[in-house]
Amino acid sequence: MENTSKLFHMLYQKTRLMTKEQNDHIQKHGLYSSQWSILFCLKINGPMTQSDIWRYLSVEAPTITRTIVKLEDSGWVKRTQGSDKRERLVSLTDKAIENFPSIELDVRAFEQKMLASLSKEEQENLFHLLTKLGTPNK
Repeated sequence: MENTSKLFHMLYQKTRLMTKEQNDHIQKHGLYSSQWSILFCLKINGPMTQSDIWRYLSVEAPTITRTIVKLEDSGWVKRTQGSDKRERLVSLTDKAIENFPSIELDVRAFEQKMLASLSKEEQENLFHLLTKLGTPNK
């Protein structure tokens, strides 16, 4: 592709569309996509420090901290003392664990809607290409 700006513009547009659509699908749970990403991260990885979360999600620390505070205030996560005084361990609450399957169903419905026009092979190709994006050639 000669004009990479068009490619990146399309990626940004699709990312914004997916965020908006996902927000619409999980709004009834009182969540936004940024909050869901943290809940999902904790579900698959178990309790994590805040710094581990922002590194894993590639999001700036202050943004993760604000989102965790909102999740904690609404009863989705809890923060406890980590291995040293400065470390805070974030984990899912009983509320989050109990509601996770219902939220995940809505997320899956959103994902299926987004992928409806792609064959299984195209989905696998897209996944493969996205994993290569931003990594140096070998």
